[in-house]
Amino acid sequence: MNKKLRALLQRKAQAVAEARKLVDAAAADERDLNEEEAKQYDELRAQIDSLSAQISREESLIEAERSVAVIPAADDARVTVEENVEQDPRRGFQSFGEFASVVRAASRGGSIPDRRLLIGAAAPGTYANEASGADGGYLIPPEFASSIFTLSLEDDALLPLTDNVNVRGNGMTFPKDESTPWGTDGVQAYWQAEASVATATKPKFSVDSMRLHKLMALVPVTDELLEDTSALQSYLPGLMARSIRWKTNESLLFGSGAGQPQGAFAGSAAVVVAKESGQAASTVQLANITKMIARLPPGSFPKSLWLITPDALPALFGLTLGNYPIYLPVSAGAQGSPYGTLMGRPITVSQHAAAFSSQGDIALVDMSYYRTLTKAGGVQMATSMHLYFDADATAFRATFRVDGQPKISAAIVQAKGSNTLSPFIQLGAR
Repeated sequence: MNKKLRALLQRKAQAVAEARKLVDAAAADERDLNEEEAKQYDELRAQIDSLSAQISREESLIEAERSVAVIPAADDARVTVEENVEQDPRRGFQSFGEFASVVRAASRGGSIPDRRLLIGAAAPGTYANEASGADGGYLIPPEFASSIFTLSLEDDALLPLTDNVNVRGNGMTFPKDESTPWGTDGVQAYWQAEASVATATKPKFSVDSMRLHKLMALVPVTDELLEDTSALQSYLPGLMARSIRWKTNESLLFGSGAGQPQGAFAGSAAVVVAKESGQAASTVQLANITKMIARLPPGSFPKSLWLITPDALPALFGLTLGNYPIYLPVSAGAQGSPYGTLMGRPITVSQHAAAFSSQGDIALVDMSYYRTLTKAGGVQMATSMHLYFDADATAFRATFRVDGQPKISAAIVQAKGSNTLSPFIQLGAR
């Protein structure tokens, strides 16, 4: 129900209630309306009749508008549609394929565009941009954009494992304190002799400033493919999601920090566990695994996971600690890990791991030590028929803005141990 009709109905209901009040008051006194009350009643009746006529006209117009698309005037930024369609996150489309097909029909011109495309369309600019309806581009309905973002977080995605913050702006600054209780700076405690002057200390803070970087997938789709909506439904979202997931994972692990996130293994926070003396190539020994675990910070082991190249899996079979296997490919405790567990922690077989026997073919990570920043709203989708107009193709674009970096700037120096600790550990080349 639109606002105008609702206001008319409320005014009519109020007038009817006031007229009823006059009649009921006279009836309670077992009398007819007096002259003043009769005059008020007549005025209310005239008002009710007038409102009834206005309501009838408004309802008639609403019914007529339901059968046609109402195109807004040049000076009117509103689009008149049914409110239930506006509230539908799919904007009335049954599938992504149906949406793409309707976009194709609208981009050819010659007829009024499907009014579902006008819901949420941006105002046209002075150039053929990819985000405005009147210039050839239409925003994808919210539910379809959201489904692509969900797909990109499936399988071996690392982003959900990080300490993620959604922002509406372009960046954020995080204060941090990397001092340790056994170090020489930051807040320290000292034994105090009687009547002696206390040793004062102060916190030592630094800041991490993060700024979002843009990850984009641009997919031109031919008009022939757009005609096959069922094929497009399974083809396009899956491919764009796969690319977004791969690029995001790779940058979170190995990104240079220039125009992309700073990878967990690209900075000074990561450590490498060297091979054993005399260890042959293409082998994995028990000492490799136990020494990697020993380099984790306290509390990280229960949150850690293994990233392993598929070619290294056969080398894990047969590894034992005494009479007990340390690799369990099938067990009750490995139900949440399809590739089993190694020393009790889940294994993720990953194409991001290095080639077998190279540095990083086996890695142990605690991604809670890695901070990510993402743009609120997830993946943003837009489409344009202008970019590849001469090729008779429509371009679909997905953009995902993200940044990331380790929470610590360097490996942790122990109070008494000789080895540094890190939540990002790689096995060295062998």
